[in-house]
Parts: sequence; structure tokens; C-alpha cells
Amino acid sequence: MSGREGNGAMGFLKVGFGNLVAAARVIAVVGPDSSPVKRLVADARDRGSLIDATSGRKTRAVLVMDSDHVVLSALAVEDLEKELAEAGV
Repeated sequence: MSGREGNGAMGFLKVGFGNLVAAARVIAVVGPDSSPVKRLVADARDRGSLIDATSGRKTRAVLVMDSDHVVLSALAVEDLEKELAEAGV
């Protein structure tokens, strides 16, 4: 078993409500409250590369992917950090 299979999903990161992203493709996990992150989210929405995985809940983390996609998560940055650590990334 490689280090990325630690969470049982073979290299995937749980971002909440049954949604998964490829853990190896995550560049950054940041909080949603700063102005630069808000601009990043707005730009991604305009480009059509925003993925909202919050299921209508409050956004608590923003994931920046290597494909220029931006993923919104209802899980806290700390929770995603733990998931990434378990995934071995």
C-alpha cells in the first residue's frame, strides 16, 4: 500500500458530503475570508473553473488545484489538513 492510500480512497481527499478530489493535484488549501482568495474564487467562477462542493453550506476552505480549478469545501482547513496528512501528501 502506498502512502496515498492511507485514507482508503486511493489518493483522493474527502472535501465533504461524499465529494472527493485527487489529493496529489491539490496545490493549496486556504481559508475563504481574505480578499485575494475572494478574488481567486470570483475569477474561477467567471472562467467556469469553480467547483462548489459545499452542498449549500458555508464555505470554510478553498482548494486550489494544479489544473487551475478552484474547489469550495464546507470542511475546515484544519480538517482537510488532517485528511491530506492521512493521504500521505
